[in-house]
Amino acid sequence: MTKNCNELGVEFKYLIVNDMDRKYGLWVNSVGFQSIPANSPYPLKNHPSGYFFNAQKGRILREYQLVYITKGRGLFTSDTTPEKQVCKGRLMLLFPDQWHTYHPYHQTGWDEYYIGFEGPVIDNMIRGGFLSKENQILEVGLNEELVSLYSRALRIAEEDKISSQQYLAGIVLHMMGMILSISKNKIFEMGDIDQKIEQAKIIMNENVFKDVDPEELAMQLNISYSWFRKVFKDYTGYAPAKYFQELKLRKAKQLLVSTSQSVKEIAFELGYNSTEHFFSLFKKRTGFTPMEYRSYGRETEAKEE
Repeated sequence: MTKNCNELGVEFKYLIVNDMDRKYGLWVNSVGFQSIPANSPYPLKNHPSGYFFNAQKGRILREYQLVYITKGRGLFTSDTTPEKQVCKGRLMLLFPDQWHTYHPYHQTGWDEYYIGFEGPVIDNMIRGGFLSKENQILEVGLNEELVSLYSRALRIAEEDKISSQQYLAGIVLHMMGMILSISKNKIFEMGDIDQKIEQAKIIMNENVFKDVDPEELAMQLNISYSWFRKVFKDYTGYAPAKYFQELKLRKAKQLLVSTSQSVKEIAFELGYNSTEHFFSLFKKRTGFTPMEYRSYGRETEAKEE
């Protein structure tokens, strides 16, 4: 493990990875912090050859990296991302075998935290679509907990105890989950998007015994339907019509267990075209017929009492 720490506000570790570490499925190669003052050269020259790069020529790494900027601003470019501004609160996601470059503005400098890692666990995340080369600049804001995770990773790497790689892998997964959650919700917070979607959800809940036309709902919210449908699905995981049907199904379950209404009455009350349609849909979505669900639900309630 290579370690460096000096008075310039630079600290980094380059770790040795053994075969057992690789069996864990995720391992950390590098972790560090750099405070680059205004009017200073960048990047610093005291890094191993595999990490040092010329900002004009760029570089290609063999690992993933999460580079978090907490002060200052600069620019980022990659073979899939045109030149884009990076400022405090933004995080750059670097991919292995991808050309990229970044640097702070000379007049501002910046503070950067970074951690580099590899493994099939992360490869599976990429294949699953959780992260993408088309979205390499993530908006996470200034987050004390995220900074503390980077600091903890630096400390664990420095201590270099047995199973430190597994500890570091857990920190990386914690970071990834936090970054994904924060960055996705930041998108919805911008321009009160989240308020529009929450308003739509409330309207659907209040009208669960009626019919709600998603296109009319978008008009009511004064937004285009195509935009509304896309953002609603990104926010909830469901298209608007599908979400409304899930609400109806949830209400049907509640009525089956808590009332003595017949299946026909519940289907009619919830606005289904026919009892047969309700029966078929309920069985498909739950694996139970309505009466089976009623019996099962009441038995469960009785046991809990």
